[in-house]
Amino acid sequence: MLEKQWYLLDDPASVESPGLVFYTDRIKANIKQLISMIDDQNRLRPHVKTHKSAGVCKLMIDAGVAKFKCATIAEAEMLGRCGAADVLLAYQPVGPNIARFTALQKAYPLTQFSCLVDDEKIALELTSVSQSNGLTAEVFIDVNAGMDRTGILPEKVLDLYIKLDQVKGLSVKGLHAYDGHIHESDFGIRTEKAKLIIEVLNGLASAIQKQSEYQPVIVAGGTPTFTIYNTESTFDCSPGTFALWDKGYQDAFEEQQFSTAALVISRIVSLPESNLICCDLGHKAVAAEKPLDKRVVFLNAPELIPVSQSEEHLVLNAGENHQYQIGDVLYGLPYHICPTVALYENALAVSTENTNQIWDITSRKRKITI
Repeated sequence: MLEKQWYLLDDPASVESPGLVFYTDRIKANIKQLISMIDDQNRLRPHVKTHKSAGVCKLMIDAGVAKFKCATIAEAEMLGRCGAADVLLAYQPVGPNIARFTALQKAYPLTQFSCLVDDEKIALELTSVSQSNGLTAEVFIDVNAGMDRTGILPEKVLDLYIKLDQVKGLSVKGLHAYDGHIHESDFGIRTEKAKLIIEVLNGLASAIQKQSEYQPVIVAGGTPTFTIYNTESTFDCSPGTFALWDKGYQDAFEEQQFSTAALVISRIVSLPESNLICCDLGHKAVAAEKPLDKRVVFLNAPELIPVSQSEEHLVLNAGENHQYQIGDVLYGLPYHICPTVALYENALAVSTENTNQIWDITSRKRKITI
């Protein structure tokens, strides 16, 4: 079978559409590839927001990955259920989420949980709730490395660290910085920008060490800058998209040799005009935040041109005299896999070694039990 046909299902007639498919052999290969790209596997802290799947988490744990990063309490609980050793909630809990974060630690005592803070008041509130439950609050200070989304500016970090370091019942583990604003396709430009962040974070770490004689752990980056931090720093690295990959990253980051491992299955449901076909891949089945022509490409029909999309339908121009028929299966590669996965309750996990399985998208929900 040609490599371009890796995606073909043995029994497509039995697969519901629209549907999400995980190709587990390729996911395993991506995990192996990730591990091979870093000098110390303990520096890996992959983000689970892309796949939100206990099945994928277990593949990583089986491969020796011990530390993880997540964005929601539900994702953290999923990791606790999977037996992950170390979980960083890359979010500052506020409101009811402070109590939920504490409940999470009590429910899964074998997992070491930490979270982000960038505000003294919230850190004190978190500490108070933790202490009342017999726990120590473990936190990372969130540094605004230029994305201007969360975190505090570098010049304010040492002052906050000094204040928090004196709080009984609070343990500041280190620093966290997410650089999602660095996503240029040009590897040289990405490298130049990432090195500036490395310099800033190393400087902050040195200042903290002089102040407290403690060497803070630094967790930084996502997928686009992983191939810089892995060799140019000693930071813990948090790529996420690598597990499934997608069309957007495949086009943008040629130096990263991961394989696309998740597709959306669609079927033609109507032939409204001589040159038009309509399939069942609407807004509710594939991420729709990008322009219409940057949402999905069909591996077995790359010539199809999107014309319009609504909640349940995607209309495509197939050209005159096309041969497509109602019921034909289309294998769609999303441009942005992370929000696409979140649209599905489960995925068909296919493998050459095992029978097909249905994997829940476990942390698609905002709440599992906590």
